[in-house]
Amino acid sequence: MQQQQQGTQSNQQQGFIQEPPQVISVKDHLYLNDMLSWNLLAMKKANFYASYCQDPEIKEAITQAGQMHQRHYERLLNHLKPTTEQPTVQ
Repeated sequence: MQQQQQGTQSNQQQGFIQEPPQVISVKDHLYLNDMLSWNLLAMKKANFYASYCQDPEIKEAITQAGQMHQRHYERLLNHLKPTTEQPTVQ
């Protein structure tokens, strides 16, 4: 328990946040845009090269790499979707 508290305190001291901010800075927005673009391009290239590959093992490895980039792309998009929950006012 004490180690867990020390870990949490050290994370807070290093600047780690527990929840994402409600507003994304311009720099963060540009970085997220780059990450989405990189993953989308890697996915497209992997699918393209896998379609021309003759060796089934290599084709499978390239296909799996493309699927990994697709999962990363979709995960980023899911994190960026706005939440529909509205705070309750009392």
